[in-house]
Amino acid sequence: MMKKTVSIILSTVMLSFALVGCGLSGAPAQTETAAEEPAAEAAAVTAEENTEQSAAEAAEVSGDYTVNEAAAADPAVTLKMAELNPLEGTICGAADLKFKEAVEAISGGSITIDLQGNGVLGVEADILDGMIGGTGTVDICRIGANSLNNYGISKGILTSLPYTFSSREHFWAVMNSPIGEELLNEPAELGIGVRGLFFGEEGTRNFFTVKNKPVASPDDMKGLKLRSSADPVMSGMIANLGATPSPVAFSEIYPSMQNGTIDGAEQPVANYRSNSFQEVGPNLTLDEHTLGVIEVVMTDVAFNDKLTENQQAVILEASRIAADYCAEVSEEKEAEVIQQLKDEGINVIEIEDKTAWREICSPIVQEYLTDDLKDLYQQIIDMAQ
Repeated sequence: MMKKTVSIILSTVMLSFALVGCGLSGAPAQTETAAEEPAAEAAAVTAEENTEQSAAEAAEVSGDYTVNEAAAADPAVTLKMAELNPLEGTICGAADLKFKEAVEAISGGSITIDLQGNGVLGVEADILDGMIGGTGTVDICRIGANSLNNYGISKGILTSLPYTFSSREHFWAVMNSPIGEELLNEPAELGIGVRGLFFGEEGTRNFFTVKNKPVASPDDMKGLKLRSSADPVMSGMIANLGATPSPVAFSEIYPSMQNGTIDGAEQPVANYRSNSFQEVGPNLTLDEHTLGVIEVVMTDVAFNDKLTENQQAVILEASRIAADYCAEVSEEKEAEVIQQLKDEGINVIEIEDKTAWREICSPIVQEYLTDDLKDLYQQIIDMAQ
């Protein structure tokens, strides 16, 4: 079946970098009206030419996608997608928006992504519990890749071990290899109720602390109370560094630092600024303990029962597009935000030699390297060379 290329008129979402937004539609609707002249056929041809010309002009402005004609003819479906962070100003938000854009365009409008940011659909742990438990409230969610560690994932834990990826180039080489595919497919193969759609990264994760407690070396971590997610790798790493991990919800980081309940936390740089954490934690230590690996997951129920095979193909194609887009913008965005923070007077502490940090974190890496993971981990490390 021949495919036709249509153009989508988008509203431009201005992040601090140029980001094409959402609000997509399929091919222009063909509206029939009564002909006022006998030359109805000629008028129809002229109208068709004008439509094609308008589409071509739109393509020059917004770019285009190739519509999956079979999916476009399928019944309309709306999928609810959750994002914890703001959609604007964050790398994960940019990836979410690109995914939404691509899905709606390629499906010809038969799939709508109802994307909700700023954690309005709940905290990540509750959302995942619901997705895996089959509540049906959320169909798709952008999560931290380490968030599935508590649901029986074993291979996926390799993405969250400290200092695993030496650079972004290393990370994307792994994700675009058979190893990345193996990691992505693990949830579906285990049958936990969700499947991985694509991996991405939102920049390096770094510690930030309250005004009078800057961190320039591992020794400065001793005695601090630092927010940790429920991920045992993260809490173990914080403990190894001499700090006390505190299980504070993401939404409580700001007030908990403000009232002195915790001394700091850790986040990717873009999220640090977009959530205004610099207001309560003006010391940003670029220790780069992990890359902020993100993953977009979808419930098996939504994928298998709500979508046709054609629409499933659209979701997978859009996932590849969103992952590639994330790879394009993440490094540029992080560098831009770091410069903004410096210009704003934030104490950005750069760690040139991370040897001591790696050595202190090594035990937590070894703790989670079970016999069946050691070979896969080594393959990942070797890809950096």
